[in-house]
Amino acid sequence: MIRRNTIITIALVAAVVIALDQVAKAMVTATIERGDAVDVIGPLRFTLAYNDGVAFGLAGGGGIFVLLLSMVALVALGAFIASAPDRWSTWLAGGLILGGALGNMIDRVRIGEVTDFILLPSWPAFNLADASITVGVVLLAWTVIRHDDTRKKKRSPDENEVEDSSQEHERVTSDAF
Repeated sequence: MIRRNTIITIALVAAVVIALDQVAKAMVTATIERGDAVDVIGPLRFTLAYNDGVAFGLAGGGGIFVLLLSMVALVALGAFIASAPDRWSTWLAGGLILGGALGNMIDRVRIGEVTDFILLPSWPAFNLADASITVGVVLLAWTVIRHDDTRKKKRSPDENEVEDSSQEHERVTSDAF
């Protein structure tokens, strides 16, 4: 079961992501015209683009379908986080994903599409919420994989033999039928 402090921390991380995302989007919409590109540093440019689909414009024009899909994904994320290892990387990943998803959902509800503004060569425009979701997903995957590896390494040789014996019994039993 997920602890109360973990939930509070996830909410705080999500709130910071939402605030940064919404402030950045407001600044870009106030200073850049749609379609213009502003050089920032190196290959990084800012532009003003809108996306009415999901990631990279997929399912464009989805409207309420995309909004409902986002809500279902948030519920699934909550269930997954609740069952994931209770570690700093889990709550950080959960907060990043939740904040990014809600940041984009705010745009969908408020203006009917998501504001994108970060532009890199050979990549569609994206925003801080998208970057937060991506980093959160990678961090969560790393946490789950690392947690599974740690559990396997901590197991004693006797436990491995018992598990191997149990699996062999299940295989023989199922082959008999």
